[in-house]
Amino acid sequence: MTSHGLEYEGCNFFRQRLVLSTLSGKRVRIKGIRSRDDNPGLRDFEASFIRLLDKVTNGTKIEINQTGTVLFYQPGLLLGGTIEHDCNPQRSIGYYLEGLLMLAAFMKTPLKATLKGVTNDPTDPSVDLLKTTALPLLKQFGIDGDGLEMKVVKRGMAPGGGGEVIFSCPIRRTLRPVQLTEPGKIKRIRGIAYSVRVSPQMANRIVDSARSVINKFIPDIYIYTDHLKGANSGKSPGFGLVLAAETQKGFFLSAELSSAPQGQGPTILPEDLGKNCAKLLLEEIHRGGCVDSTNQSLALLFMTLGQQDVSKVLLGPLSPYTVEFLRHIRDFFQIMFKMEAKPPLEDERKGGEKVLMTCVGVGFSNISKVTK
Repeated sequence: MTSHGLEYEGCNFFRQRLVLSTLSGKRVRIKGIRSRDDNPGLRDFEASFIRLLDKVTNGTKIEINQTGTVLFYQPGLLLGGTIEHDCNPQRSIGYYLEGLLMLAAFMKTPLKATLKGVTNDPTDPSVDLLKTTALPLLKQFGIDGDGLEMKVVKRGMAPGGGGEVIFSCPIRRTLRPVQLTEPGKIKRIRGIAYSVRVSPQMANRIVDSARSVINKFIPDIYIYTDHLKGANSGKSPGFGLVLAAETQKGFFLSAELSSAPQGQGPTILPEDLGKNCAKLLLEEIHRGGCVDSTNQSLALLFMTLGQQDVSKVLLGPLSPYTVEFLRHIRDFFQIMFKMEAKPPLEDERKGGEKVLMTCVGVGFSNISKVTK
């Protein structure tokens, strides 16, 4: 620990550090950002993320050295309000939304963000995925109401982008502690197959092939097809599928695949994409738990920030990203989780090993929301 607050090295887990710094109010210094690379320093998409944080906060102080290899970040107050942001097309809007989802409930005024850029790409969670899984998760922690919405106005595939998403979120003074320990069985599967600037038949082909895999397990499947035309379809062609399985207790496990950007990577047939995505969903169901692997860190953050009471969440195997997130939570909030491995019982076919995460919240409260 230095007088600078926390010090880190390297470009990994960049968003985690800045988001946790903003919530905890601790300054952060990150050095050695790609210092040995041919093209050193911050990438454009990271700079764009910093600009987004700057827009939703007030009084944030950011210093970057000339080569972009050292960043000093002193967080300000979360302001919120109506903002517009052009996300860098190197990463999808999901990259930026994940950061906003963590911060949105603690603003001074409710956030209404219009993000423009790439809505679906193969690397980041797509907007559709976050809409079907992250929003119900926010509701579990008491962030709900009419103001919570995520809407895809225009789709934009990589590399051209041209998509537009509106995300609005109400503010809360505190988060309620949760006990999410019983996921229950899968009761229905919903999905959305989208195609832009390609034949509308593509989406139907994806749906048929995905159903061919999942129909063996459950009859209640409904996959919507979403074919956008004209100005709403962005600048690049592509197609993809997002699947979400809902359990009896109202938890969502999800998987998605999208076609490789035009001119990059191997081309994939819609039939293969549908089948592979269905298999990914089955893999995610096998991992199980009450929160899918994409949203593990969001759930753990909200548990940490909850009132000073015990929260429990049953998760599938922790992803490497989540493991690093737990280390960062320890750095910023001094909170350690109790982790209990829950091996699957022999007679019940409950999938892979589960981890029961338990912690006591720090009692974080929104400083700018007046108590009524």
